[in-house]
This record gives sequence, structure tokens and C-alpha cells, in this order.
Amino acid sequence: MTIKPAKLSEPAVRAFVNAVNSHDRDGFKALLEPGATMSDDGSDRDLDEWIDREIFLSHGHMDVESESDGGRAVIARYRNDTWGEMRTAWRFVIEGDGRISRFETGQA
Repeated sequence: MTIKPAKLSEPAVRAFVNAVNSHDRDGFKALLEPGATMSDDGSDRDLDEWIDREIFLSHGHMDVESESDGGRAVIARYRNDTWGEMRTAWRFVIEGDGRISRFETGQA
């Protein structure tokens, strides 16, 4: 079962999924705090390089299956042109202004 992005509980995560799925790099970047960080499979990565390679240049797409932690954690089927589809876990740190200061992803 998939949760439509509009039904996701956390507005920042909802906007994150919509930006990924619509390939809106500028909108995606606007969701992030200055100096935001991320990790993939437990290793910190260069955020700009990673999002270009794993999301925007490879046509990334998220289908969210479930959410927890008030919507700040999701399990999603993620696919892109490089890796195909895999089940992934995503966790988000969201600041008081509603922007994301960190996200972590990896295989679920």
C-alpha cells in the first residue's frame, strides 16, 4: 500500500517527497536549512553531489509505504535510473522553521 504524498503527516516531508517526485531541485533545496547534512547507509555524504547523482540526474522517485515518528520517518520504495527500485528508510530532522537540517536514508 502506498501513502499519497498529500496524506503525509509532516509538511516538510510531504514537500520533500513532492520535490523528489516532480524533479524540482530548486524546490528541494529550499526545504533545507543552510548547511543541511545527510547520510546514506550510515555514511555522511556531500549533500549537493548526492542529490544530483541519486535523485535529480537519475530521475529519483519515492512511493511512501508507511510513516512513523510523527511523519519524520518513512519507509518508501525508491527508484532511480541508476539502481532500479529498492525499499528504503528515511529519517528527517526538522527545525522550528519547518526546514530540514538533516536526512538519513538507507536500505530498509
